[in-house]
Amino acid sequence: MLSFIPFILIFVIFYFLLVMPQQKKMKKRKAMIEALKKGDRVTTTGGIIGTVTNLSPDVVTIQIAEGVRVKVGRNYIEEVQTAEAGGAEERAK
Repeated sequence: MLSFIPFILIFVIFYFLLVMPQQKKMKKRKAMIEALKKGDRVTTTGGIIGTVTNLSPDVVTIQIAEGVRVKVGRNYIEEVQTAEAGGAEERAK
């Protein structure tokens, strides 16, 4: 029985160092994607930066230039800047 204690200890350490942070990151990403709204500035995993113009359950339409709109899957949104934060950054420049 005592020989199992090191294995159990290693498993517990592994869980707290690797599994928990990954689960926390996944929850944060899911919340970010669910909170998308029109007017948010987003960056896709491919590096395209644009403004959200339309939302559906699986697809986000992004305006990347005047009159240029691209549809991407919600899972490909990498980063979100809310409409308020994006406007404040542009005014600061």
